Amino acid sequence: MAQIKDTKSFMRITHRYLGYFAAGIMAVYALSGVLLIYRDTNFLKKENKTEIVLKPNMTEKELAKEIKMRNVEFEPGEGDLKTFKDGTYNVKTGEAKYSKMELPFVLEKFNQLHKSTSKHRYASLNTVFGLVLFFFVISSFWMFNFKSKAFRRGMIYAGVGFILALIMVFFQ
Repeated sequence: MAQIKDTKSFMRITHRYLGYFAAGIMAVYALSGVLLIYRDTNFLKKENKTEIVLKPNMTEKELAKEIKMRNVEFEPGEGDLKTFKDGTYNVKTGEAKYSKMELPFVLEKFNQLHKSTSKHRYASLNTVFGLVLFFFVISSFWMFNFKSKAFRRGMIYAGVGFILALIMVFFQ
């Protein structure tokens, strides 16, 4: 490992090796981030048909929660067989038949990285990854001499990027 002499060499060396470490994680996050952009489409999804017996006489909300589907609304009609957008539910027997568009197993697991909460098993990975990315932001300012033209130009680009991000977040 290279010799650490001062703050600049520490930042450069740590940035380098932490970058190699985080490259694999970044690849997974990049792929799942792009997939999440298209989550409202059927891009790469396949239809999974399910038949299951649930408890009888469930409401729309109960059924939606049980089959993990949003916006289950029964269409108007008489009889025991209730129809909703993606399937049917027999109120008397509890039999539900429905279909869902789902990503393949591996891609769905990748997407869970972005959807995790503080109680999720990926929470610590997400926290460490966020901190590593923040370190990259800070340490990148030590890549060039503070008095160099490249550094001054870099600060302008960093400022423009920061302002663009704020505009996108607050004014869209």
